[in-house]
Amino acid sequence: MITPPAGPTLLGFNVIAVGTVLAGLAALAMMLAVYAAVTVRDPMAKRVKALNARREELKTGLVTATAKKRQSLVRKTETTDRMKDTLQGMKVLQDSQLKQAQQKLAQAGFRNKEWAVAVIFSRMVMPVVLGLLVVIMVYWINYFPQWGSFKRFAAFALAVIAGYKSADVYLANLISKRTNAIRKGLPDALDLLVICAEAGLTVDAAFNRVAKELGRAYPELGDEFALTSIELSFLTERRMAFENLAYRVKLDAVKGVVTTMIQTERYGTPLASALRVLSAEFRNERMMRAEEKAARLPAIMTVPLILFILPVLFIVILGPASCSIADAFAKHPGDPH
Repeated sequence: MITPPAGPTLLGFNVIAVGTVLAGLAALAMMLAVYAAVTVRDPMAKRVKALNARREELKTGLVTATAKKRQSLVRKTETTDRMKDTLQGMKVLQDSQLKQAQQKLAQAGFRNKEWAVAVIFSRMVMPVVLGLLVVIMVYWINYFPQWGSFKRFAAFALAVIAGYKSADVYLANLISKRTNAIRKGLPDALDLLVICAEAGLTVDAAFNRVAKELGRAYPELGDEFALTSIELSFLTERRMAFENLAYRVKLDAVKGVVTTMIQTERYGTPLASALRVLSAEFRNERMMRAEEKAARLPAIMTVPLILFILPVLFIVILGPASCSIADAFAKHPGDPH
């Protein structure tokens, strides 16, 4: 039986061990920050490579109607194939889950749909791995001997739940960040689309131009617009390109833009006027979100004000007076009665 190292504990955890781990994480974060500061990379290099790969796929006929040709041209990896065979052998791979994972990957910015199998596979493997790790630490090694049966079972259940939800939480975080970045640049992109439409450019040329202009300021939005421009040039139905844009972006504003573009393509309505109305609406929405955040600031700042600012003010203001009173009592002690 291995006994835990001696030392002060807090809530059953070794304070020295936890401090060591936190210090190591802080040092690692500092190294990563220095590395990110000294290495400057082009944010568009990887996106341009992915867009060129998509263009080549469309040129080679990936969007043809025959299923055999589609299946032969889709890029696959041995790792995902093995995962897929394992899941199919266990009868746990469902088409609905696969499509949902593929859409989440597309919304997070991952173009390879084969990784959806890895997401589903992680839901089955990670709970087992983390659960076994907790069982070894808590029950076999008995690293926390002071824990009762309830705490041990709670740690095991928490590890299993965390393992099952880890991939979904990671994808949800990436989707949220990407969606917020696209939301910030959408009004500017619509203004440029209006200018391009009034200048006489076609829809695919306008999307390509906007992607080039906004690629540096809003890389995620430029990536989506560039991919839409490529699909508009190669897909047999232009409607599919707009629907793919709404499929890849989890944002109601983009769905509204897609609906407007489809209606203008179908009925021949003026594109510039419709986009101008949408741009004004999105700008008003962005201003309302900013005002809402500003209105929440007093309530949010109340807790830091009480916990950190007011005690310091009390010490600075009342500290000298308290010292003076203490010195006065020390020099002139009162009546012992």
